[in-house]
Amino acid sequence: MNVEPEITFRSIEAEKKDSTETLVRDKIAKLEQFCNQMSSCRVAVEKAHEHPSSGSPYRVRLDITVPPSHELAVVRNPGDGDRYDPLESVVRDAFDAARRQLIELNDRQNDRVKSHPNEDFVAIVTKLFPAEGYGFLKTVSTGREIYFNRESVANDEFDRIAIGTGVQVTAEPTEQQPEATIVRIVNKPGERVEKGEDAIDPPMGWK
Repeated sequence: MNVEPEITFRSIEAEKKDSTETLVRDKIAKLEQFCNQMSSCRVAVEKAHEHPSSGSPYRVRLDITVPPSHELAVVRNPGDGDRYDPLESVVRDAFDAARRQLIELNDRQNDRVKSHPNEDFVAIVTKLFPAEGYGFLKTVSTGREIYFNRESVANDEFDRIAIGTGVQVTAEPTEQQPEATIVRIVNKPGERVEKGEDAIDPPMGWK
């Protein structure tokens, strides 16, 4: 990146600032793996509400510029619903969204617009290599194998995944095989994964 990332905090608890800044800088470094042409990145982390009636009190905004004149903006402010998202989860969700935007922009800039857009699938985990931080999924509808890694799993939940876990996956085609850009856990390991009226059993040999 051409300039140092700009990270600001507003009304964030003092005990959370250091760990949050470390997480943000780590996520920025990972974004540069997908797009090393970023010219600036501004991250604003704030506690918008002290005691919200619902949702999370935290809000995260990313503003990224990429030459020649592209500006990307991401805002995560989960203020509705009963779920209370901790600050770390809001940060991770914001960077997940930014990563997807950068991948799409990078594809366009390199004249690699896909003939098939990113697709969403229901899938199950069939191979897992925890120490190496990656694995493979098999889609319910077509049986297609899709590669995924720790960074593609939403909410930093890679360690919750086991063989047989049901997931919702967004994948993009590559020259070798489809690769997951975002993976979300939809059931506990061993439960049946359903799509419409059809269901899929756990992988052969798995109990």
